[in-house]
Amino acid sequence: MTITFITGANKGLGFETARRLKDLGHTVLLGARDAARGQAAAETLGVRFVQIDVADDASVTRAAQDVAAHEGHVDVLVNNAGIIGPHVPADQLTGAQAMEVFGTNVAGIVRVTGAFLPLLRRSGDPVVVNVSSGMGSFAVTHDQDRIESTVIAPLYTASKAAVTMLTTQYARAFPGIRFNAADPGYTATDLNGHSGPQTVTEGTDAIVTLATERADAGTGRLIDRYGRVAW
Repeated sequence: MTITFITGANKGLGFETARRLKDLGHTVLLGARDAARGQAAAETLGVRFVQIDVADDASVTRAAQDVAAHEGHVDVLVNNAGIIGPHVPADQLTGAQAMEVFGTNVAGIVRVTGAFLPLLRRSGDPVVVNVSSGMGSFAVTHDQDRIESTVIAPLYTASKAAVTMLTTQYARAFPGIRFNAADPGYTATDLNGHSGPQTVTEGTDAIVTLATERADAGTGRLIDRYGRVAW
């Protein structure tokens, strides 16, 4: 049985990823910051809830200890938790706001990955899926035919570019673990006021692919639901 831990899974892409992977036979551990919402989401899906705030070192440590005590290992880690940051003009952004966005979207992945590495190393086929974005891709954001080229969100887009590079670096640092990044595409979620044209099911296609593909599929990649993404 494949044991899969997903952060930020009480709603949106995380919740749909949890639902789909459970239906595919994974033992899903639903991670979320808010205990009440996380527990409710877990009960809806019939999976186990583990409280985790990816922006807090102590919370991440407790979550890893919880999983170590109950499941003993993790086969798939999905780093999904993220925030979009303040909706303000670029000239009003502050350093504190940047620290908050990068603290969750980038440092959060570092915290969780570091804490869960011992659990992943106990797996016969360990996989890490980092949820990135085409909005962190030079190629995508410079393509005038893509909606991502019209978006101005300096902190979010920069953080997602960092997530993709972090993924490739982890892939090189840990050749025994497959690290890949998923671009969900423009999906209707709370992050964009449900304005995206894709459903959450479509938005989780790349995540589910990376979480379920063959062991020889490759590492250090960024993909969307159609295939490789240039960045």
